[in-house]
Amino acid sequence: MSFVFSDKYVHGFVSKTEIDAVNGEVLAAHRMLVSRSGAGNDFLGWLDLPKNYDRDEVAAVKRAAARIRGLCDVLVVIGIGGSYLGARAAIEFVHGNYYNNKKKDTPDIYFVGNDISSAHLRDILALCEGRDLCVNVISKSGTTTEPAIAFRIFRDLLIEKYGKEGAAQRIFATTDKARGALRSQADTYGYESFVIADDVGGRYSVLTPVGLLPIAVSGIDIEQMLAGAAAAYEDFLEGDVRTNGCLRYAALRNLLYRKGKSIEILAVNDPALSMTCEWWKQLFGESEGKDGKGLYPSSAVYSTDLHSIGQFIQEGTRTMFETVVNVDAEDGFAVPADAENADGLNFLAGKTINYVNQKAHDGTVLAHTDGGVPNLSITLTSRGAYDFGYLVYFFEKACAVSGYLLGVNPFNQPGVEAYKKNMFALLDKPGYADRRAELESRLADIR
Repeated sequence: MSFVFSDKYVHGFVSKTEIDAVNGEVLAAHRMLVSRSGAGNDFLGWLDLPKNYDRDEVAAVKRAAARIRGLCDVLVVIGIGGSYLGARAAIEFVHGNYYNNKKKDTPDIYFVGNDISSAHLRDILALCEGRDLCVNVISKSGTTTEPAIAFRIFRDLLIEKYGKEGAAQRIFATTDKARGALRSQADTYGYESFVIADDVGGRYSVLTPVGLLPIAVSGIDIEQMLAGAAAAYEDFLEGDVRTNGCLRYAALRNLLYRKGKSIEILAVNDPALSMTCEWWKQLFGESEGKDGKGLYPSSAVYSTDLHSIGQFIQEGTRTMFETVVNVDAEDGFAVPADAENADGLNFLAGKTINYVNQKAHDGTVLAHTDGGVPNLSITLTSRGAYDFGYLVYFFEKACAVSGYLLGVNPFNQPGVEAYKKNMFALLDKPGYADRRAELESRLADIR
């Protein structure tokens, strides 16, 4: 098995008695989830998805991905939040950070519409110059500011390059099944489209067409990814905190939170998981950060970040714990010998890079736990599609149970609307402009 969860590095911080004492709470939260009786239960379409996904829809995704691969050199994916993080995380998890720079028979994939940076847009436009393009625009409403701006720009570019009909053949819309601006455009202009399910929130949507289409375009086997998620579904369906690693993780992070550990760092030892960290931060941050509660989700890539924030983790405020994802995947890439041994590293000659990385991992865990930072551990022995699917489902289910333990609705995100209302007022959007004077006055006072 490629996935192993361990709590052996937390024993000095949380006792077996404490874990046993919360078992009843955890089981109640789990029952609330699987019986669909808790808050946000209308957003649980992800829960059984690995077992019950629409096989015809996945086949259609694979056909569209093959068509995209045949049409273009570049796929531009337009989306924000859950509409891009999962797909980008999966592509980098399996292919590594330099997917676009590798020799391959699949298109380069660039992500836009996740910020409001003109410099970012200009850079991607420059990379697309002289190349054949397709666009996958992902938005339930079609009116979210960041992706809507980017879609206007790339839609106009496609029309200029291929004409209206040609552009329509190169635009793939993932949106609401019946409503919204993007659904209307897809129906009017004939874009091939896929549905964002009503019962799956954005941060839980990577194993739906939201994530699966760009993932499939990159050449990843999406059925293997779903198989990994299905295996996790089965593995974490039954049991309690003693036997179910997913429930145990949810219990431990809540126990640590109750002990004053208010920051969780997802620490990874492979840069290919950098975007997995970003996906994880959205998953837990949006799910738990409400009602004045929640662990703050942070991340680090080791050993790189040991030379930046490592000092703080080792000796700073004792308000954090780490969940370490250790990729222990041996590839035989070894440290060469040097006759002069100028750098003094011949003691490593012949040892594999992964072996050195594992010793760095072990040394770091021991140092951090000695320094008062509890560590939870997940070990992966490969970085394939199956592994990603398994890891995603583990975190999704743990997050849902953990949110119920915390006493919040893990499936809403009311706080994300606050900045939008202010931005719309300052931009004179109809229906919001009556607050502009008040906001500008407040800004002037701050300045």
